[in-house]
Amino acid sequence: MRRKAQKSLAQLTILGCILFLVFFRSRSSTPSPLKKSPQTYPWTKVTYQTNSEVLPPARGICRGLKKSSKPALVISRVEADGDPSWLDALGKKYHICVYTVDAPENLKSNYLQVPANRGHEAMTYLTFIIDNYDQIPTRGAVFAHGSRFAWHNDHPEYDNADLLAALNIPTALEPWGYHNLRCDWSLSTCPTSVPPQGSLENAFKAVLQPWSARAVSDIALPKALNALFGTGAGSPAKLGRTHTVRSQCCAQFVVARDNIRRHSREEYVALRQWLLDAGTHRNAAPLDDRTSGRILSYVWHILFIDQNPVSGVSDGVDLDALNQQACPSAEDCYCRLYGRCGLDRCASAGSCFGQYRLPKNLRLPDDWAATH
Repeated sequence: MRRKAQKSLAQLTILGCILFLVFFRSRSSTPSPLKKSPQTYPWTKVTYQTNSEVLPPARGICRGLKKSSKPALVISRVEADGDPSWLDALGKKYHICVYTVDAPENLKSNYLQVPANRGHEAMTYLTFIIDNYDQIPTRGAVFAHGSRFAWHNDHPEYDNADLLAALNIPTALEPWGYHNLRCDWSLSTCPTSVPPQGSLENAFKAVLQPWSARAVSDIALPKALNALFGTGAGSPAKLGRTHTVRSQCCAQFVVARDNIRRHSREEYVALRQWLLDAGTHRNAAPLDDRTSGRILSYVWHILFIDQNPVSGVSDGVDLDALNQQACPSAEDCYCRLYGRCGLDRCASAGSCFGQYRLPKNLRLPDDWAATH
């Protein structure tokens, strides 16, 4: 009995120490309003270096882009997304480029092929940019998933067809040249209550809840940013433990052509190779696609948002300004992106009544598409 009691006491002591450290760190990680630490990071150029001697050939070409007067709609889908014919009605508005990432490889085709099914939608997005870099339409591009109905689509009925049809691309791009398609802040890192990605709180959660893709991805973000934008050991590109990258969820967005071209084609090749090198390079992407895909969902706005209108920083990224740009109020977002203006029931900056509701367990009923 005495041995069991001693073991239990030791476990309680360890747990108490962990809780104390989390509490202490959470208090100390809150910047003093009188002494604000600088938050400028060199996240302006992708510097990842691969060990691979052979890079994928250009086989992700989207036909007809060069002559298109429409914005591109880049769709990343899997076979399980079902019939893609819902996209046909959007053909009048968009030049549609559909990539099926888990389709059998067509060795004879140079069109709409991805080199591997890695990083979820990120592989499609990067392949499109790399293989169509010189043909991106002047009206920009929209990047979206292949399922018409999905829990993350910011619509009362979760309908991406209706969202994409209503999207006002010029007003969406007007402020910064980039905008996430979500307006509601649920599951985003926009609320100030969300802890810094590299905090001890997330570190303990990633250990205690290894099944939490969010916690594991968050704790991996600082190292990933250093690998993508850094210059080696001690590089200032690594996200500080008390700093938070605030961004919207779910990797669907619209971006201007000039904002894509802020980075060279070679930078996007390096970023895609970071995904492809997983398991072969110590600085490469995590092997788990859920983790690598979520990490890149934090990176898109870092790559694409134009800070010139709001920041005097010319040789880096002002994280405070970036966070504000990435997280506009839901009320402003719904009006600019979808024409849903004058909403009078926006109880907080992050939600407006009747516009979006987070479904239970992040799942729609199996018969949702049939009944809607």
